[in-house]
Amino acid sequence: MSGREPWTAEEAEQIVRRHEGRKGALLPILNDIQAAFGHVPDGVVPIVAEALNLSRAEVHGVVTFYHDLKRAPHDRPVVKLCRAEACQARGVERIAPLFERDARIHVETVYCLGLCASGPSAMVGDRVYARLDNDAAARRLIDSAAEGSPA
Repeated sequence: MSGREPWTAEEAEQIVRRHEGRKGALLPILNDIQAAFGHVPDGVVPIVAEALNLSRAEVHGVVTFYHDLKRAPHDRPVVKLCRAEACQARGVERIAPLFERDARIHVETVYCLGLCASGPSAMVGDRVYARLDNDAAARRLIDSAAEGSPA
């Protein structure tokens, strides 16, 4: 569920220009494009490649290598659920089915959100949530993610 306007070449070029002269600009550009458009549209690849003097294949390779870079917008809010060892020890496998069965959200497994001492944890957008160790806390996060509001 992107909720964003369709991407435009002009806006993509503005994003690229903001990184002009920066060493190692490819990933920051792609991250900014995804933040603006909700994904990295295929049409952006030649724009970025030309600006950075890279081949389209090199840019495409980076877009498809990193799983956090999406080539299409999601139709539902994304909840990244930590399934690393620390969160497993703190009960993520018990609450995971609550997330996985809810058709209002898209669940992605990640391995470590950096909150090992206070897991299980999840991420919605740029916000990280911890101590999801009971059904009520997990359901509140699912409901707020599905509604598009912070928990």
